[in-house]
Amino acid sequence: MRLSQSFGKTLRNAPADAEMISHQLLIRANFVRPLGAGIYTFMPLGFRVLTKIHRIMSEEMDAIGGQEMLMPNLHPAAIWEATGRWEEWGNIMYRIQAGGSREYGMSPTHEEVVVDLATREIESYRDMPQVIYHVNKKYRDEARPRGGMIRLREFIMKDAYSLNLTEEGLDKFYPSMVQAYLNIFGRCGVPVIQVNADVGAMGGKSSHEFVFPHEQGEDSFIECDSCGYAANVEAALFVHQGDKPQEETPLKKVATPDCKTIQDVADFIGVSTSQTLKAVFYWQTPAGKLEKDGRFVFVIIRGDLDVNEVKLINALGGGEVRAASDGEIRAAGAEPGYASPIGLQVAADFQSDGVLVVADESLNFGGNYVFGANDEGYHYTGANYPRDFAVTLKADLAEAQTGYICGNCHEGTLVSRRAIECGHCFKLGTRYSEPTNTTALDPNGKPQLIYMGSYGIGLDRLMAVVVEAHHDKDGIIWPSSIAPYDVHLMHVGKGEELETIAQNIYQELQAAGFEVLYDDRNVSPGVKFKDADLIGIPLRVSVGKRSLENGGAEVKRRSSSEREIVPLEGLLDHVKSSTS
Repeated sequence: MRLSQSFGKTLRNAPADAEMISHQLLIRANFVRPLGAGIYTFMPLGFRVLTKIHRIMSEEMDAIGGQEMLMPNLHPAAIWEATGRWEEWGNIMYRIQAGGSREYGMSPTHEEVVVDLATREIESYRDMPQVIYHVNKKYRDEARPRGGMIRLREFIMKDAYSLNLTEEGLDKFYPSMVQAYLNIFGRCGVPVIQVNADVGAMGGKSSHEFVFPHEQGEDSFIECDSCGYAANVEAALFVHQGDKPQEETPLKKVATPDCKTIQDVADFIGVSTSQTLKAVFYWQTPAGKLEKDGRFVFVIIRGDLDVNEVKLINALGGGEVRAASDGEIRAAGAEPGYASPIGLQVAADFQSDGVLVVADESLNFGGNYVFGANDEGYHYTGANYPRDFAVTLKADLAEAQTGYICGNCHEGTLVSRRAIECGHCFKLGTRYSEPTNTTALDPNGKPQLIYMGSYGIGLDRLMAVVVEAHHDKDGIIWPSSIAPYDVHLMHVGKGEELETIAQNIYQELQAAGFEVLYDDRNVSPGVKFKDADLIGIPLRVSVGKRSLENGGAEVKRRSSSEREIVPLEGLLDHVKSSTS
């Protein structure tokens, strides 16, 4: 490709709103162009990188028995209603009202399409196992697109789906997909960490994320400094410290004037925050329901811990939560800032009347707590469960944080790190086959629900993460596996002889099978060198009067500051050895 004929130009300055280095460099180097918030055009250079990433993914998927296909982006509402996710996905799904009563969703993911296909194509155990995948567009109405390619409203994803007759079959296959993902990231030059993760809106029994540690990442994960255990904050396990008291003291109401926070109360009473209980209030709207059909949720957690809302949503069975208003709190009989379930009618279960009280497991690791008295300016001391109050449900609600003891080895200390999620593997189980009655006959002729797995990597996000991992102050440094071209060739200076030599090198390299970007523009050497560094192709070959006087062409790797002069007659062999 001649750079003089390329579509689009490099930019000296990045857009003012481009905060992440990948966002800045991909725009400046003419790999992408923004159309709107979270919507990008991939320019010819960017599309070549995407194509290389796609090829690597296809090779790794094919190696474990995957079959590539292409599924539609326009989904009839009925297939999503069958799995219960038409309402569950809420406003994040783009919806289209067509003629008459026809309604469609623009694909945020493809589990529903795969279930529909499985119902049509799979009859018995003889038709499984299967692994299918495609590389396709996804659409999600993200409230806050950010980071250029990191969070988009329209994005490109490789998603794969496994179909097995048994859970054991899914469990046996799953590690091969995890390894394929590690291979993909390794070949693209991204050092990821595999972490245990929450299943979220995808459902299923377990999942793993692959994250790239990054200070500007929008995700967090927890890592043990001893055993290497890693999990995202929604799934991280830690050791609850504390013991039940040998003797329960009497419940006593005491004045706590001007105590607005847990720390204020603890200091006033003369105890640690771990001997307090705090109340956190939410309004839960179940999936598929309107907010008015939701219910008030009273959460109890030890005063030294914080509620993780994803864990809370999981404990409540899904839906959405928001902070409850003071009016909603008082309507339940509690007093904001001084609340407890002591004296309240607590619901025995989710269907019973009364206040729904969900307590974190930390309640069991202490006692004689300081707790609100539902009277402004007053707290109880000596509060103990279950003597003094009831709860509807106990669950793991606390968010793991730096300094906690690892729940895996029970020895190391947890450290919280920021990261960018690069990929996700889910054991979906029968989450989608059960509501749609997607079955296959087993060897005994009995219908069995099909077990599914779902596995996704965003190509555009991965491209950005590669740039985050491989760049310097001058521009991108592409790994050779996904670089848009193998060689960046240029002639430096003016003159027919230089152009002829460069043209001959261009033709020779192409004939040998190399992908070459030839900068044939009539611009200064400084501009050419700056653009070469900015674009980031692995090997630069330049021909100028000085290099010829010194014996040949100048060759430089983008990742190195060293330059060498290579005789023209040996240049092809040198390029071969440098790119192998």
